[in-house]
Amino acid sequence: MGGMPKKPAFYLDVQICTGCKTCMVACKDKNDLAPGVRWRRVFEYSGGEWCSEPDGAFRQDVFAYYMSVSCNHCGEPICVEACPAGAMNQDEDGIVTVDQTKCLGCRDCEWACPYGAPQYQSDRGVMTKCDFCRDELRAGDIPACVAACPTRALNIGEFDELKRDPNLSVQETMTPLSAHGSTEPRSFFKLHKRSSGGTAGHIANPKENGDV
Repeated sequence: MGGMPKKPAFYLDVQICTGCKTCMVACKDKNDLAPGVRWRRVFEYSGGEWCSEPDGAFRQDVFAYYMSVSCNHCGEPICVEACPAGAMNQDEDGIVTVDQTKCLGCRDCEWACPYGAPQYQSDRGVMTKCDFCRDELRAGDIPACVAACPTRALNIGEFDELKRDPNLSVQETMTPLSAHGSTEPRSFFKLHKRSSGGTAGHIANPKENGDV
């Protein structure tokens, strides 16, 4: 990869994400996550219906697309603000991590985060979350989820460069992961043609991922 990017950010090409969940499996495997703990989740968003025409014919506008999401490593991380023990921290590169030696397991960060990023590990009584595979980045490599993506839909770049790309949109513009406040999420997406500006669909796999 050629060195760790400054303020790294994820970006996803929604048009070519197949929803295979390889990124999610790679994350769980690399970080040895407990059952039910998912630092990266893949949402299926679908909608549409069959409509009858005056001439008796039928047409359909059915659609579906997938979104792979994890912690946004926000510019204004509310999880850091909400943590009473100072266990949640953001480093100079914008990566948000949890110091489990300080974590009280109170779950305030989980309840504060609008994106479901902090995940409670009940067997240890502490919070866990995506750390951007910071060890891999510092070694000049890429996160496990990115390395595993078979279509190269998921990738990373430098935040300042990605925000200048006219082909990418920030998470706050996305349906169903639309704006939740002023956390300044640092995840970018190349939009599916049906992935913004409407609420005509629904999350088709809520039990798998929990609420957003």
